[in-house]
Amino acid sequence: MEIKELTQYIKAEAARLGFDVCGIARAGEVAPAQADALERWVQEGCHGTMSYLERNGDKRRNPAELVPGCKSIISVALGYAQESFDETHLHLSRYAQGDDYHKIVKDKLHLLLQSINSVHPVKGRPFCDSAPVMERYWAKEAGIGRIGKNHQLIIPRLGSYFFLGELLVDCELEYDKPLTESICGGCTRCIDNCPTGALTTHGFDARKCLSYLTIEHRGELPENLGEKMGKCIYGCDRCQTACPWNRGAQPCKEPAMRTNEGLAAMRDSDWHTLSEERYKELFAHSAVERAGYALLTRNIAAVKESEKKVSATE
Repeated sequence: MEIKELTQYIKAEAARLGFDVCGIARAGEVAPAQADALERWVQEGCHGTMSYLERNGDKRRNPAELVPGCKSIISVALGYAQESFDETHLHLSRYAQGDDYHKIVKDKLHLLLQSINSVHPVKGRPFCDSAPVMERYWAKEAGIGRIGKNHQLIIPRLGSYFFLGELLVDCELEYDKPLTESICGGCTRCIDNCPTGALTTHGFDARKCLSYLTIEHRGELPENLGEKMGKCIYGCDRCQTACPWNRGAQPCKEPAMRTNEGLAAMRDSDWHTLSEERYKELFAHSAVERAGYALLTRNIAAVKESEKKVSATE
């Protein structure tokens, strides 16, 4: 199969499998400016306790270290925006409403690899937030979108409520051009709405980020953090809900990404009395399961304590 025909086939198959967007970049070493910026960010300690970012720098800089002979990076995006989302009750971030995205995206990428091999023999390997791959960088290189001031990949006309995945393959394909137009312009709404100051015009400090603190950080939460968490007990969406690009976000098409019935039925009183058994039932197929019961109940307690203080002053 000719390169052009194979490229068209791959993009058509990606769409058939449910991916919202698919772009392809030529594999190679990450541009030094981007790789060095990440390394400086880690050296400054802005990654907090996410020690995995300190390892495998060679693989992060060069995809061929992950997949020998890699020539092309097929980058895909799968939407997770919810049709309706009630933020008046205790809730989790939008991305955590459905089944484990790692499995969903990787399963689809495995199917895509199988489909490619049915028409053209290739060797490849799929990834989804599971290896030292600079996902947003490669999505940008593949022409999918641009990285915004909120440090999320923003897809023009579609927004940022997406999971990214990559299929690294050892064959040449037609390559998409990175977008060059500005995605944010003079807008600073994500920065203005960040409740902890993790986002600034100078960069991003994960140690202040509510998503990091409520998901990755183990141990005690900073004092009075519950006041800034609002009703969100896992993650934070505020830099995304503030983004104008997300006003037209379309509800996810993948059924497994939608809010599961158990979560939809939960109310504040249910969260306050959450048992470990109920936790396991709710998150048996979710990425939240890896966080653990103790971490989630820690977050719930922080919000509850904050609400008690507010009630006492009214």
